[in-house]
Amino acid sequence: MSDLSVKAATHKIGHILEIEFSDGHVSCVDFAPFIFSVGHPDYDPYKSVDAFLRFQIVDGNLNWDDYAMIFPIEDLYQNRLVKGR
Repeated sequence: MSDLSVKAATHKIGHILEIEFSDGHVSCVDFAPFIFSVGHPDYDPYKSVDAFLRFQIVDGNLNWDDYAMIFPIEDLYQNRLVKGR
């Protein structure tokens, strides 16, 4: 999976993004359980949907505020966000 990258991300509702990968796979990922359970103040701004939606695709990955929040591509691909990463 090391050659995987995020091609596009589309907002569906709330904290849910539909993510398209370079191999054509699409995952619908709900970030809310992670954001609301991690308990770290760095993630508090992203509880607001407006702040959450200010992500960018940088070097083939989703990136929020210059790497304040970023996830391994493999986790996004498998729709497996792990608390504490």
